[in-house]
Amino acid sequence: METPGNLFCVAAPSGTGKSSLVKALLELDSHLAVSISHTTRAPRGQEQPGREYWFVDEAEFAAMVERGEFFEHAQVHGHHYGTSRKAIEARLAQGEDMVLEIDWQGALQIKQLFGHAVLIFILPPSWDELSQRLNRRGEDRPEVIAQRLANARTEVAQARHFDFVIINSLFETALFDLKTVVHSQRLKYAAQQRNRSQVFAALGLI
Repeated sequence: METPGNLFCVAAPSGTGKSSLVKALLELDSHLAVSISHTTRAPRGQEQPGREYWFVDEAEFAAMVERGEFFEHAQVHGHHYGTSRKAIEARLAQGEDMVLEIDWQGALQIKQLFGHAVLIFILPPSWDELSQRLNRRGEDRPEVIAQRLANARTEVAQARHFDFVIINSLFETALFDLKTVVHSQRLKYAAQQRNRSQVFAALGLI
């Protein structure tokens, strides 16, 4: 599916800093919008419906899957997550750039639908640091943290399927790297041709 807008998918294991990086990126880039996913898990901390996620129960999520309302959906850490088809299609068709905070399974599904989607994987600097970050959050029980660390081994192994890999050792450096990826994608020939088709047509390039 070719659209004028660029689509960025950012994936990472829990505790790597994905959400913080995407939030900071959105504050710096007014031309980038985030797609809010649906999930069956309960809100954590200060999360609010319609800001971090749309929170739905298992029955409603299953109904949405049945109606074909998701581009992709996956089960992660025992909960379901899905990306709205309608919201993404409309914004990309209007030439808006979108970013998805998504798990690796969803990112690979999105790539099959949008060949020009840019997949970005955020890595922790080490397993010890990831463990410390998960414990510092203070949001999960020890057994949940242990499960997240175990799952992270599988998730990190998928990084080789992504277009870009950013190591979040120092937040400011990782944010700079993320901004660089977004800006570079916008300047690619194919992206410019999709987004600035009138200019390309006037110059005889289409």
